[in-house]
Amino acid sequence: MLRSMYSGVSGMRGFQAKLDVIGNNIANVNTFGFKGSRIAFKDLLSQTTSGVTAPVEGESGGVNGKQIGLGVAIAGIDVIHTPGSAMTTNYPLDMRIDGDGFFAVKAASDQDEPYLTRAGNFSLDSKGQLVNADGLFVCDNDGGIITIPTDAQAFSVGANGKITIVEADGNTTTTDAGIAVTRVVNPAGLEKIGGNLYRNTLNASDPEDPELKLDGVPGTGGLGSIITGALEMSNVDLTSEFTEMIVAQRGFQSNARIITTSDEILQEVVNLKR
Repeated sequence: MLRSMYSGVSGMRGFQAKLDVIGNNIANVNTFGFKGSRIAFKDLLSQTTSGVTAPVEGESGGVNGKQIGLGVAIAGIDVIHTPGSAMTTNYPLDMRIDGDGFFAVKAASDQDEPYLTRAGNFSLDSKGQLVNADGLFVCDNDGGIITIPTDAQAFSVGANGKITIVEADGNTTTTDAGIAVTRVVNPAGLEKIGGNLYRNTLNASDPEDPELKLDGVPGTGGLGSIITGALEMSNVDLTSEFTEMIVAQRGFQSNARIITTSDEILQEVVNLKR
């Protein structure tokens, strides 16, 4: 009976964590570039009450062991990096990556390694520097900061990340270094740090060469192309999330019932003395 109570407690903790994950997914259903998470469970150690016996030819058959499980634990919480739906905005500084890869952004020009993001809602500051909503600098293929001349008449971003600028005198120039798009071997191994940002980890990149590569050209070498005037929305499916919420709620209630039932049986045992 005590085993069943502790199993029920572990189940309640597990389903509470599942509800926490679901709640975060639903809260970010309209967050640009957000990737939903899922939780997986595993059973705990089992207590063996009777061992296995082998069959003896001509005398007896084999007997299976008897084990009682001791509850459940969280096996992992994975981030699902499937692409989100596209939303057309027609704003030239809104960008999405059509395929694999991440934008690279920095908090300072001398930051060693950039953060990664799929949220492409960028803008220009008063110096003409391309930044995200939190003021982080968008990196180019050389790891530098992208700057548009403040006196430029117009500019456009190509699918390969190159920026074409129409200068004040009417001349047109295309930058050598375009907007960087990089990718990692295992996106699920990236660390979420908030603000639609990810940090590179040793389980995300090749352990032999973990440094992010920014010199790739979008649309080539497996990197996605850059689409301007559109944003990538969250990949959270509300239908699936609400279904999983019902399952988690019923699982929590069922484990709570295990505890109350075990408590009632223990009360009956105590009452036998009366």
